Amino acid sequence: MRVRFSANISLLFAELPLLERPAAAAAAGFDAIEAWWPFGAVAVPATADVDAFISAVGDAGVHLAALNLYAGDMPAGERGLVSLPDRRQQFADSLDVLVGIATQTGTKHFNALYGVRQRDVSAQEQDDVGCENLTAAAKALGALDGTVLVEPLARGENGAYPLTSPDDVLAVVGRVPAANVAMLADFYHLTQNGHAWKNVIDAHANRIGHVQIADAPGRHQPGTGSIEFPALFAHLAQSGYNGYIGLEYRPEGSTVDSLAWLPTEARSAGLEVAAR
Repeated sequence: MRVRFSANISLLFAELPLLERPAAAAAAGFDAIEAWWPFGAVAVPATADVDAFISAVGDAGVHLAALNLYAGDMPAGERGLVSLPDRRQQFADSLDVLVGIATQTGTKHFNALYGVRQRDVSAQEQDDVGCENLTAAAKALGALDGTVLVEPLARGENGAYPLTSPDDVLAVVGRVPAANVAMLADFYHLTQNGHAWKNVIDAHANRIGHVQIADAPGRHQPGTGSIEFPALFAHLAQSGYNGYIGLEYRPEGSTVDSLAWLPTEARSAGLEVAAR
């Protein structure tokens, strides 16, 4: 059995400007990448900026396996617009941009960060808006055979973000009347919140639409923390997961040095794992 990897260029190859990172990932041996929203805090970027990003991916010859929806001003503490009642139009406008990118790149997986809680709006109203926006995204991206992803985030690192467990996420997903909405299992965030990776896979393998990894604690490359990645990879493969595993970590040292744990040939061909 083999597991496949995609390089998250929002954290990897950050030594370079964003538009140079797809080529850097290809040079390092990857044939698939993923990214956060590539236009920073801008919901509707200039057409030239969108075209430049699409061209950078295409010129590098890599597949854009996953892409985040617009998540607001993340350095300022925002973590998505999905559940924010006063940002409905901005969400809809940025979704149109995302659909245009997906149409040209063939991207199939889309991470929709839910949004931090607003103090002056009831949780029920925010969750109702979240359901409406996820339903709209599922419809728009489903037309491209896309899957909308919702993820739990680590407590203490992401403000008043309300989804911190698989159960939290699946409660949200369960309200959406669409089959193409799934959980993004980021095993850094899950581990930080006390959820053992084996338990998550055993309980929810059929609801996992995408996987991301970083070691915990620290959010650096495998081998810098406590997660037993060979066992995790083998268990994922045995569970039937055959999607990409996104490398969404902050390199300790240079990006190239941080990849020493993953043989160059495995970055495109996949890593052979033993059945457990």
